[in-house]
Amino acid sequence: LAPLGDRRRAIRLMGLQRWRRLLPGLWAGGLLCVAGLATPAPFALLPQADAGRVAGRMLAQEAYASLVLGIVLLVLERLVARRESAAGQGSQFSTGMVLALGAVFCTVAGYFALQPMMAAARAGQGPLTFAQLHALSAVFYGVKVVLVAALAWRAAGPGVIRRPSS
Repeated sequence: LAPLGDRRRAIRLMGLQRWRRLLPGLWAGGLLCVAGLATPAPFALLPQADAGRVAGRMLAQEAYASLVLGIVLLVLERLVARRESAAGQGSQFSTGMVLALGAVFCTVAGYFALQPMMAAARAGQGPLTFAQLHALSAVFYGVKVVLVAALAWRAAGPGVIRRPSS
């Protein structure tokens, strides 16, 4: 029998792996729901100014949730990479960490950096128009969706899909 400490360590590692597999899929699903369902809906039902405020509020909440999820996943990826590196199985800097960092960067650049510029552009200030900044923000959001989807795809990788034995 394995010592109690080894069993506890194995249980903790299994818990980390489960969160590491679950969170990217939930995050990707949330991003797709916001982009495909939640933000277009107000524009179909409300006057444009009101719809813009509703969509802006949803995107603000998504940005903060993305920061939290990105940082949590970055920490989880770092813990797994450190364990694999200590076991001689890889680097301390993994592909999952790069994907999570990229998604966090897209969130910061696409929302927190561009949002104040968009407010200024609405007031007629700044070098770029509101439409140009909106397009740039949408590109950052799209790249974030791709990065998080890739992270979810990798998390669901080998060992999850089992082929029936013949």
